[in-house]
Amino acid sequence: MSDASNNSSIHQLIPYLSVRGAALAIEFYQKAFGAEETFRLTEPGGRIGHAELKFGPMTLMLADEYPEYGFNSPLSLGGTGLTIQMVVDNVDVLARRAVDAGAKMIREPKDEFYGERTCRVEDPFGHQWSLASPIEVVSPEEMQRRFDALFK
Repeated sequence: MSDASNNSSIHQLIPYLSVRGAALAIEFYQKAFGAEETFRLTEPGGRIGHAELKFGPMTLMLADEYPEYGFNSPLSLGGTGLTIQMVVDNVDVLARRAVDAGAKMIREPKDEFYGERTCRVEDPFGHQWSLASPIEVVSPEEMQRRFDALFK
């Protein structure tokens, strides 16, 4: 719930990833997902302190790990509690492109009860991506009915 009177309106929500090997991750995201790098700050020693990528109209920020500030990647943490959802035109094509670029298929593309064809891939840096393409419009009531049916 938003309270416009407190002048704290949200204008954007941008994922910011900690990556072990940010330069390689940028190359992977370009090859796998067609991302465009728009900005990069690099330390003299080569560590990327900040980078911005465009995925269509959306921005993703990332940097190399900074364990001295508690900014650790999934590879250091032993997994991730976050999945990035990307809505695309064709899940099958993008999933294949991601795997060809080095991603691991976690869940093959499949038509789901909620009206999307989805799959999940894990990039070589430990981040999981849920790729989704709409296949039908499902009302909330019908979605609940279908969800309930899964448990019968």
